[in-house]
Amino acid sequence: MTLAEQFFALDSLLMRNRHYWQCTAFDFDAIPWGDLQDTLNNLTDDQVIALDNDQDKLYQFFSNHINQLDELANLCELPSTAHAKVDYPFWLSNGIKGRKFEQLKDFVSALPNTKQPVLEWCAGKGHLGRMLAFNGASNVHSIELQQSLCEQGQKSVQQQGLVMHFSQANVLKDDITQFFNTDMHAVALHACGGLHQTFMRQASLAKVQQISFSPCCYHLFTANEYLAMSEVAKQSGLNLTHRDLKLALQETVTAPSRLEKVRKTELEWRLGFDALRKSITGEQHYASVPSVNKAIFSDSFKSFCGWAAEKKTLNILQDTDYNKYLSIGQARKKITDRVELVRHVFRRAIEVWLVLDRALYLQQQGYQVSVKTFCEKQLTPRNILILANIH
Repeated sequence: MTLAEQFFALDSLLMRNRHYWQCTAFDFDAIPWGDLQDTLNNLTDDQVIALDNDQDKLYQFFSNHINQLDELANLCELPSTAHAKVDYPFWLSNGIKGRKFEQLKDFVSALPNTKQPVLEWCAGKGHLGRMLAFNGASNVHSIELQQSLCEQGQKSVQQQGLVMHFSQANVLKDDITQFFNTDMHAVALHACGGLHQTFMRQASLAKVQQISFSPCCYHLFTANEYLAMSEVAKQSGLNLTHRDLKLALQETVTAPSRLEKVRKTELEWRLGFDALRKSITGEQHYASVPSVNKAIFSDSFKSFCGWAAEKKTLNILQDTDYNKYLSIGQARKKITDRVELVRHVFRRAIEVWLVLDRALYLQQQGYQVSVKTFCEKQLTPRNILILANIH
């Protein structure tokens, strides 16, 4: 199956099932799909969590209820890169957290083995670039927004004697054309949204010989209405927004139980306050409240409502029954979790759709392109690697 054929098949399946995923879970006071109500309501909270943490089990559980899920799962299955990992000296991994270092090792070992000059995009302190320099890249040029990270990276490079230098740049605003030329390998690990799209456009414009990157956070630095990159994806009728793009990121490595507990409280309180807000304003739709320091959720529901009301310029009556609205929030969280569970059946499919759009764009520019996974999901669910080389 070609990348275009895979895209069309996936697009068609997502289109037919859009009523399951192209919605906002907070909008519902009851399960919105009649045929799934009993199935979802019969799940315990622990079962919901267990299913949500295992995409394969999620496909299996809903396969009798949602058509063609086997086909969807197959279309989302990507080949993994077969590679042997390099051993690195302890000093090279200094300052890199364990899981991040494992991701980097897998990413580097999945790249084509080349001694070409490297352009490292959105480099941070240059961890990826240093590993490529250690592996024999003739030189590495690392581009990073924050001057302090450039300075820390340059200091490490000098101490370690690697052929590598940094440039500070705002890649969305500055003239970056001079960073790209034909004879180089352009790499980026987990560059967000508009950052990796800019990288792709500039690299392909310069006919960079090798482009290797793992995309992330598809909604960041982009317009709310998704603008397809490839001519193939421009034909789609899905009309994705930031809400849909964020769905692609909702497969996570299991959070520590403490964080999970805070998240549960936050969701219950936000939904409880929303019920209170609706009772005051008469409005029916969910309205979000800004992000806030998580410490507020160790206080009381009443104090959270006071803070949220201030943000929404609402007056709460003195005799408000806060327990009543907290109970509504707790009940609505159960609904929200189950609606999200159905939406999450399609989270990987949205991500693969977005990745294929990028791969097809690079094909249009004359590149040979492959799409693979470079590590296990336990290390990071953002484990897709796009490899492109000029014909």
